[in-house]
Amino acid sequence: MGSKFDEITNAFKINELFHKKEEDEKNKKIIITILAIIGCVAAIAGIAYAVYKCVTKDDYDDFDDDYYDDIFDDEDE
Repeated sequence: MGSKFDEITNAFKINELFHKKEEDEKNKKIIITILAIIGCVAAIAGIAYAVYKCVTKDDYDDFDDDYYDDIFDDEDE
C-alpha cells in the first residue's frame, strides 16, 4: 500500500513540475513578444529618422559668410 501512495505522490509532483515549466515557458513567450514589438518599433523609428535626414536639404553649405563682413566693413569707414 505504501508503494502505491509513493507512486501517486511522485506522479503528482511530476505533474506539478510540468505545469510549472509550462507557466515559465508562457512567461518567457510573453516577454519575448514584448521585446520583439519594442525592437520593431525602434527599427521603424530608426529607418524613419534616416529617411528624414536623407530627404531634408542641408542649406548651410550655401550660406555666404562674406555678407556680414561687407555690412560691418561699411560701418567702420
